[in-house]
Amino acid sequence: MDKQDVKSLTKRYLIWLYKTTKEAFDRYERKFTQLEIDEYLLVEVEKELKGAYLPNEKKAMEKVVNDFRAYIAEKEKACMELKYKGKKTNPEFLFLDIKLKAIEKAITKELGAKALAEIKEWYEEEMIDRIYRSSCEK
Repeated sequence: MDKQDVKSLTKRYLIWLYKTTKEAFDRYERKFTQLEIDEYLLVEVEKELKGAYLPNEKKAMEKVVNDFRAYIAEKEKACMELKYKGKKTNPEFLFLDIKLKAIEKAITKELGAKALAEIKEWYEEEMIDRIYRSSCEK
C-alpha cells in the first residue's frame, strides 16, 4: 500500500468516525434544541390566542394549546431522563462529547482545519438531505 492509499483509508475512517459519533451525540442534543424551539412556539401561539379569536374559537384553540403544552412537558421529562442519570450527567453523553472533540482534533491533525470544516459541512448537508428525503417518501 502506498502513502496515498494509507491517507485515503485514514480520511475515510475519520469521516466515518465523525459521522457515527456526531449522529449519536446529536440524538441527545437535538431533543434539547427541539425543546427550546417548541417552548418559543408555545409563547408565540399563546400571544396570538389572547385577543385574536372569538370566545367559541378560543376555547377550542385552548384545548389544542394545552395539548401542545403537555407534549412539551413530556418531551422535557424525556430529555432529562436521556441526558441525566439521577443528578449526574449520563456517562454515555459525556463520552460522546469528549470523543467527538477528540475526533475533530484528529481530523485537523491528519487532514487539516479546512478538511474538518468540509466534513462538518458535508455532515450538515447529509442530515438536511435525509430530512428532505424522508418528507418526500411520506
